[in-house]
Amino acid sequence: MSSSGQGIPGLPDLTHPIELVQFGTQAFKASLLLVFLVVALGVAIALISFSLRRSQSEQLIFIGEWAVRYSQLLRGLQHLTLVLVLLIPGFFLCSTLSNRYHHWEQARVAQVAQTVAGEKLEQFAPQVRYSIQEPYSYTTQINGKIVNVNQTREITRFLMLAGSQIQVKLDQSVDVPGRSSIYQANYTADYKVVNQLKDINSFFFEAPPPNGYTLLESYKIERDGTRLQPTNAGNYSFPFRLQPGEETTFRVTYQAQGGPRWVYSATGQLLSNFRLTAIANFAPADFASGIVPNEIKVDGRSTQFTWKFDDNVSVKNPFGVFTNTEPIRHTGVIPRLLLLAPAIFLWWILLLYLSLPMSFKNIAIAASIFFACLLMLTYLARVINAQLAWTLISIILLFLTWGLGASRSASLAAIICTIAGAVLPVFGLLVPFSGLTLSLAGLLSAIWLAVRHWYGWYSLHPEDQRLQTQKNAKD
Repeated sequence: MSSSGQGIPGLPDLTHPIELVQFGTQAFKASLLLVFLVVALGVAIALISFSLRRSQSEQLIFIGEWAVRYSQLLRGLQHLTLVLVLLIPGFFLCSTLSNRYHHWEQARVAQVAQTVAGEKLEQFAPQVRYSIQEPYSYTTQINGKIVNVNQTREITRFLMLAGSQIQVKLDQSVDVPGRSSIYQANYTADYKVVNQLKDINSFFFEAPPPNGYTLLESYKIERDGTRLQPTNAGNYSFPFRLQPGEETTFRVTYQAQGGPRWVYSATGQLLSNFRLTAIANFAPADFASGIVPNEIKVDGRSTQFTWKFDDNVSVKNPFGVFTNTEPIRHTGVIPRLLLLAPAIFLWWILLLYLSLPMSFKNIAIAASIFFACLLMLTYLARVINAQLAWTLISIILLFLTWGLGASRSASLAAIICTIAGAVLPVFGLLVPFSGLTLSLAGLLSAIWLAVRHWYGWYSLHPEDQRLQTQKNAKD
């Protein structure tokens, strides 16, 4: 399996049963250790109380102080245990979503890469081949003597095309199982050949079909209106004679299917009197390989690209048309956010604890809402912009957070904690200026806590405090 299919290496995933068993075993051992420490502390207090049984006054003072502290410790451990119980499954949920989103992003990148740099219909420029006899000499040894031998050998040469007038019409089909898209190409090209040699009149016109096709129809080659027949099946080399100074025209036509690009390769030849018109009957279409067309015309969903080269132009890369796709930007943003989400959750819960009396039920409901919002963000960000998705989700989060308070003042305090501890940190990890946004969220949190506890500018009134305590007791 590829690394993209496995997700982020080393990250726990709820869809991997072996990892679940391993982490469950570790969590069970940690829970047993915590229980052992609490029991050991209670036993230690009991032993000290037993040792002070003869001094009733000291025993009463010691037992009273430590009983209160032990009770406070147990209440604190209850809250800590609840937060850990919520945090650990939340971490596994976020890590799983991070893996899934990473896999989805890599699949999108691979799909776009396939359309840009994968399969293609590539049409090669035809070649006009001829042979000449070239003298050469070499030395050899005969009967102990060095002898100079003069012979001739056949050398293959190529005649440059005098002109190329090409038109290709491209239609796209996207409803193909297992393929991003395929092209239907209707190709017509007229090639002009002029014999500029003095003593050569025998040539071969070599015009292979396009490379990468899945279906090729009506492939034919005509010379001055007369169709040429290949001498052997699969051999696209056609002999012809052309006297010095004469010219002739070859027409190449075909219909082909292949995907999902169409490019023209000059095969290292110099292009002279060249004109290529590619008509893409789909949108969005763009030119490939960075060879800018001389003319681009857009008519509805049809785009016409025209390349013109007048005299001896060398084009190294194949050029043509491909289906333009929106660039995939900001990959890895959502996976990074999901990995940091448990820390954001702790930040938010800490602000709530330091600002409001919190009950077990309120903490559990708040955690459920927070991780549900992250789950919604993960899937909503696949169809719309992530910043817009979080803005919409934040409105829902703030509306639900209002219910944490038993009074208007307490509800406003919960809203401020949610903005500083949840909304801004998550939004900061979605925008390019993450450091600045997170710094503003941290500064807002610190200012809120200072105003709330040091200066008493936004302290809950006794009546609000009583209502909040009653609400927590009722919950």
